[in-house]
Amino acid sequence: MTIEQSQRTALITGANNGIGLALTRRMLGEGWEIIALIRSAFPEDDPLIREALSSRRLRIYKADLSDFTQLKRALQDIHSHESQIDLLFNNAGGSFPELSFSKQGRELHYELQTVVPYIITMELKPLILNGTLRTVINTSSNAFMMKRKFDPAALEHPAKFQKLTGPYADTKLALSLWTSEVAPALAAEGIIIRSADPGGNNTIRGGKKSGIPFWLRPVIRMFFPEPTHGAGLLYQAALGEHSRKPGVFLIKNQVTPLKFTEHSSTILKNVQTIYQQEFRTVGSSS
Repeated sequence: MTIEQSQRTALITGANNGIGLALTRRMLGEGWEIIALIRSAFPEDDPLIREALSSRRLRIYKADLSDFTQLKRALQDIHSHESQIDLLFNNAGGSFPELSFSKQGRELHYELQTVVPYIITMELKPLILNGTLRTVINTSSNAFMMKRKFDPAALEHPAKFQKLTGPYADTKLALSLWTSEVAPALAAEGIIIRSADPGGNNTIRGGKKSGIPFWLRPVIRMFFPEPTHGAGLLYQAALGEHSRKPGVFLIKNQVTPLKFTEHSSTILKNVQTIYQQEFRTVGSSS
């Protein structure tokens, strides 16, 4: 598919570090315009980023995505200043070192990695429909593939916390489940959505606590590829051979069956309820 350069616009959440930064740099290098929805700044010593900011090919909107007030303000700003989005990468997330909760009172992985991608997708639908590709890629994970049980009722307030295999894996699974469930309805409107695992990547940042178990950190540093690897898999998920397949989950760019699909409708209903009853009413009483 040939796209005019003026139409090549991607919105990337978490675009300023790790896989998101690698994806941003790749797409800027190919002539895309990038809308970055981020919490903190880009690296200051990156010539490509500096040039793109100067030329407005890279446009920044800042918010703590887990704070509904900040998120709503940023999304309203995007609507005010942008005309279309061809690709939406719901990429922001992370593995946190301990049990934490969002401003709204839900477990932080769940808010950021399951609920917020749904909110962003729904809020930006008009801009996506104005685009040409009309595609949404949700960054998931293969961390849940070995899980033997899954309880959707525990997502908001888990009884216990485990690094990587606990709330992180559960909420990535929940993300892929609602993605597969909502895909037919979005496809009927003209939007293709799917989820993809970017694989193992060395995204460890010095001096920053994370939810990666201590025994795994040296393995990641020694053997895992740079974030360009994960960025490439997300890029292929958007534009590669599966680009017209709605709802699928990709591992290594291969369609992979999801587990616990009997919970898909419950997960979707839960995020829809949060979106309708909480997010859409933010600021309405002021």
